[in-house]
Amino acid sequence: MVAELSITTNFTFLTGASHPEEHMQRAALMGLSAIAVADVNSVAGIVRAHAEARRIAREVAEIETRLRDGRFIGPPAPPGLPPPPSANIRNVPRLIPAARIVLSDGPEFTALAATRAGWARLCRLISRGRLRAPKGDCALRMEDVLEGMEGLELLLHPPARALDPGADWRRQADRLARRFAAQMHLALAPVYDGQDARRFDLWAEEAARLGLPALATARPLMHHGRRRRLADVMTAIRTGTRVDALGRAALANGEQRLRSPAEMRRLFRGHEAAVERTGALAARCSFALDELRYEYPSEVAEGESASQRLNRLAREGLRWRYPEGAPERVTKLIEHELALIAKLNYEPYFLTVRDIVAFARARGILCQGRGSAANSVVCYCLGITSVSPEIGTMVFERFVSEARDEPPDIDVDFEHERREEVIQWIYDRYGRHRAGLCATVIHYRGKRAIREVGRAMGLSEDTVAALSSQLWGFYGMSGTEAERLREIGLDPADRRLGQTMELIDEIIGFPRHLSQHVGGFVITEGRLDELCPIENASMEDRTVICWDKDDIDALGILKVDVLALGMLTCIRKAFDLMRQHHGADYTLATLPQEDRATYDMLCRADSVGVFQVESRAQMNFLPRMRPRCFYDLVIQVAIIRPGPIQGDMVHPYIRRRNGEEPVTFPSDALGAVLGKTLGVPLFQEQAMQIAIVGANFTPDEADRLRRSLATFKKHGNVSEFRTRFLRGMAANGYDRDFAERCFSQIEGFGSYGFPESHAASFALLVYASAWIKRHHPGLFACALLNAQPMGFYAPAQIVRDAREHGVEVRPVCINRSYWDNAMEPDGRGGLALRLGFRQIRGMKEEDAAWIAGARGNGYRSVEDVWRRAGVAPALLARLAEADVFADLRLPRREALWQARALRAPAPLPLFEGQMEGEGIAEPAARLPAMTLGEEVVEDYVAMRLTLRAHPVALLRDRLTPPGAWERGAPAGTGA
Repeated sequence: MVAELSITTNFTFLTGASHPEEHMQRAALMGLSAIAVADVNSVAGIVRAHAEARRIAREVAEIETRLRDGRFIGPPAPPGLPPPPSANIRNVPRLIPAARIVLSDGPEFTALAATRAGWARLCRLISRGRLRAPKGDCALRMEDVLEGMEGLELLLHPPARALDPGADWRRQADRLARRFAAQMHLALAPVYDGQDARRFDLWAEEAARLGLPALATARPLMHHGRRRRLADVMTAIRTGTRVDALGRAALANGEQRLRSPAEMRRLFRGHEAAVERTGALAARCSFALDELRYEYPSEVAEGESASQRLNRLAREGLRWRYPEGAPERVTKLIEHELALIAKLNYEPYFLTVRDIVAFARARGILCQGRGSAANSVVCYCLGITSVSPEIGTMVFERFVSEARDEPPDIDVDFEHERREEVIQWIYDRYGRHRAGLCATVIHYRGKRAIREVGRAMGLSEDTVAALSSQLWGFYGMSGTEAERLREIGLDPADRRLGQTMELIDEIIGFPRHLSQHVGGFVITEGRLDELCPIENASMEDRTVICWDKDDIDALGILKVDVLALGMLTCIRKAFDLMRQHHGADYTLATLPQEDRATYDMLCRADSVGVFQVESRAQMNFLPRMRPRCFYDLVIQVAIIRPGPIQGDMVHPYIRRRNGEEPVTFPSDALGAVLGKTLGVPLFQEQAMQIAIVGANFTPDEADRLRRSLATFKKHGNVSEFRTRFLRGMAANGYDRDFAERCFSQIEGFGSYGFPESHAASFALLVYASAWIKRHHPGLFACALLNAQPMGFYAPAQIVRDAREHGVEVRPVCINRSYWDNAMEPDGRGGLALRLGFRQIRGMKEEDAAWIAGARGNGYRSVEDVWRRAGVAPALLARLAEADVFADLRLPRREALWQARALRAPAPLPLFEGQMEGEGIAEPAARLPAMTLGEEVVEDYVAMRLTLRAHPVALLRDRLTPPGAWERGAPAGTGA
């Protein structure tokens, strides 16, 4: 048995030229007994190889079962998709988790995790190096290694091209060999320069001198030799040069690839024992990622077990939510949910989310839970969500399932301005050795691939810019792309351009670097850095793990999503304003429900600023949908998405809703799944239920289908499910056309489908924001402006919409404005919206605080602001340009003239107490008054909005043909 124990994948970014999955597939076809994915100071790609090994094992088992039963195996995979393992594979390669450790002051070596303790040691070693270095770097030293490498097998790598290692390397190798001789081999690796035979002999002698056995490795950078060109392109990108200027940095040939056992024996002729030792060493490495036993924090507090604590808090919450007594249905639901949670031992997870939400509420931070388990009675009673179970339509078992044994999923959205407080509290409570954010793998997509590959291939900047702007969504050189190249003035037959296009297509989907997840926290009972390495994020005070959400899902690791949502900031500020000005104390759960006036407003598409329904597409759809109840909003949120649109579900639903088309179901079974959406699948859960009910998928197969669809553009393994789906539908009596249409709809949901549980939580925020806008338009506009940047609309559009709703909007004033926009009495018993200093371009909150703090009974002049607030003359000029001195009867130009006259950064002590007019005399300047057009332009320059006139109003006489008002302006004139 032969193993390859030092593979570099493309998770050694811009170096390895193949995905971990490709190495695993190729190793299975070659008959290798084991492979070790060993990226440089990283284990980021290991879970991908692990998941692929499990997939291949399932396929092989299914093939063997079908062969044994004499059943048809099925057609080959379509062109362009990776073929499944052939039927003659009997040995799926075992994955050995590993990493290639590069020291700043010592030789390189590959560390193989032989035991669970070895894996923990490897993760802590990598964590140490990465936490002492900036994001993306790792600073490991010899002293870190000499502290101990228990549970690891080590492969010592000689200098790659050297025939004599030199005295420094020998000295360092002697130290390692003396310390770890019992667990170390010396690696023999070919360089393919014609001197490998001599090199192997010399290194074998060096191994004997060190007292180490020699071991063979091809040290592959790619799974197949055809990736050589791509490897050179990535080297050029990494080094910032062109491919034709790489010189010795380029690969000499395509030989540094994964090798079969026969090829390894041929390459190492005369050193066959080194090849055979690979299998023996692989056999000693018994650890597999399946052994990782993730332990969630126990959440035991004050002597209460997690189960006791959850039961107590849930029942207290039931009394809080229903002070007059809970309905019988709700009482039964909470008992059922608590029993299922206890059976699956998920109490700690719900408690963690509850504690995070409780911290936020104690700090006055508005939050709202969503996700597969969030819309439940337990979460409602714990305060995680404000969606009442009377409104919800989901079945708890669909998300917390005993049959599937899947972890629950709860995302919590927090105010975007204050989420960092929550994140730092999590770090403080659990410690950075127990909590970390997930990574997000940034993959090559169209524009970046075109730019970086184009430059590496030597294309001109003009050509790269043209390709990037015109072909950013391109995935292959079909006739259409060739025609588009001609349209932008490029020749598709050009050899270099053709090679560039092929390489762009090849690099699409390759990992580029790691970023941090938007808020997915992994929290552990023990040390997180013994489960996975931890490293610094680019943001200060953030630490992340190197695995993304798909990786931790594959390993069954729970995460808690702590996300940011701008609308929650807006709603909380609106609640504060209502409490301040109207004495109304509302929460998301206590807003008046099913308000007719609110739905009337939405039916008119009067939804500027309203959460989720403010886009042009949503506004066009609202009058057709005409929502009249909360569940209509749930559908409204979910239906205008690429998934339902791509699957052609929008128009059939509207026709059925309006009675233009009969509501029919292909079968009673599917009718139970699609009944509430009139026979049209609109939610991701329904798409998966179609696979289960209509095509006899198991829950596990349906979940794998969902995951496959979500990534099919990257990995291309959706075809295996298509055949399975069509056969299952045919077996249940559904015709081929219907089955094809169903699968097409499911494909539409793959990347863009919206779960019903998320839609319900978002619908609550739609209703809340719409209710505030309908009943308190001024307060809503004020809160929306104070929550910027967020949403679809600029402040100018928000202000214009508020004025159209009868809100008096007042300009920024040096004597009345603060940093935030505020509501003030309008003198008629109502409230007016006073714009704040934050609307002025380039203004800082600190400067606004100084101006407001030193204002006293009011400023009398520009110089008065300068003397009392101590702000710089440049800022006073900016304020003058924004016309904030109008209340002092100072026109914009005169105020700017006075601000420019102030030369010193601060008043001179000698003149500090003098009144205006007693200082240095200056002749009065006669400045011409600004026209209305000039005022509007200056407003937009200073604040990006104006309260004077709409810009088009100044041009209306030019846009309207003579006599149009008498005749009636024709359509399209702009009148």
